[in-house]
Amino acid sequence: MMRSLLILFTILFVFPAIHAQEPYQFTEVIDLEATPVISQGRTGTCWSFSSTSFLESEIIRLTGKAIDLSEMYTVRNTYPKKAKNYVMRQGKAQFSEGGLAHDVMNSVKEFGLVPNEAFNGLPYGQENHNHAELVAVLEAMVKTYVDNPGRNLSARWKPAIDAVLDIYLGENPDSFTFEGKTYTPQSFLEITKIDPTAYVTLTSFDHAPFYAQFILNIPDNWSYGSMYNVPLDEMMATMDHALENGYTVELDCDVSERTFSSKDGVAVIPADEENNIKALQGVYPEKTITQENRQQAFESFATTDDHLMHVTGILKDQNGTKYYKVKNSWGTDANRNAHGGYVYFSESYMRLKAISIMIHQGALDKETAKKLNL
Repeated sequence: MMRSLLILFTILFVFPAIHAQEPYQFTEVIDLEATPVISQGRTGTCWSFSSTSFLESEIIRLTGKAIDLSEMYTVRNTYPKKAKNYVMRQGKAQFSEGGLAHDVMNSVKEFGLVPNEAFNGLPYGQENHNHAELVAVLEAMVKTYVDNPGRNLSARWKPAIDAVLDIYLGENPDSFTFEGKTYTPQSFLEITKIDPTAYVTLTSFDHAPFYAQFILNIPDNWSYGSMYNVPLDEMMATMDHALENGYTVELDCDVSERTFSSKDGVAVIPADEENNIKALQGVYPEKTITQENRQQAFESFATTDDHLMHVTGILKDQNGTKYYKVKNSWGTDANRNAHGGYVYFSESYMRLKAISIMIHQGALDKETAKKLNL
């Protein structure tokens, strides 16, 4: 009888204590300044929303001034380039809503910046972004131009694309007033202190040489931007070094995993896949991610280029595990977005699912900058 009671006590009290799920308790270690979380609406323009948020934090760092920049100004000026790339390649290229951080920097360099109040991309009194119709119209147009039904492609196709963008997003402003002064997009760029040539993109894949640039072949790299390739440990150390020294980080990542949840506000890689869902609400041991793990996931399409976000800080849970504070662009509705619209990426998730990062060159440590000849 005594032995039976002992076994029952062990089952009821000891085993649950071993396997009990402990709710997350996060402590902020680094929290860099960023503008408020907003929603990209029904658009696939996370690349512009996240990179614009990144630039807004850069403006705060450089000038101390918080400015709400226009995401749609960049989108408006990038679509004609996407269309030209698609048409001139006779349809053998990507034409979609997607893009990467370097597309924003390319736009800033050529077209400058404008505040959101000068160009919000919401004509006709719309309150939320919805590009479903715009994208359908543009896709139909570029496919028609590739089909070339007249057998002699007319030069009118470029102004036709511009006209559609003017209707759906608005006409590009030549000048505007901001805080009582008149600016052009280029003169406004000057007051932000942003130098679009001062930013670099880093990635980590072993199918290309380390410490050299290469073009990562992912669908949204329609503009064939090059990236610096570094070992995984060095990419993670570079991210930490940037955050520790006051620089936020732009992030391209995979959010298709079941272990990524904006509703729960965490992204993790449990060591035991049976805990994938339970780990969204509480702490479970995580998998150690190696360069080999990362490469295999990428080459098997388990890791894909899904979403761009903005890293603004570092946290730790009650066990001392590191997490990254990542600003999303899906709004702040508490029913769908925890932590005010931020998602906390565990270090394991970041090591496996970060496609690339963009930082200011000044955020590189001296040794890495020397290896990259920067």
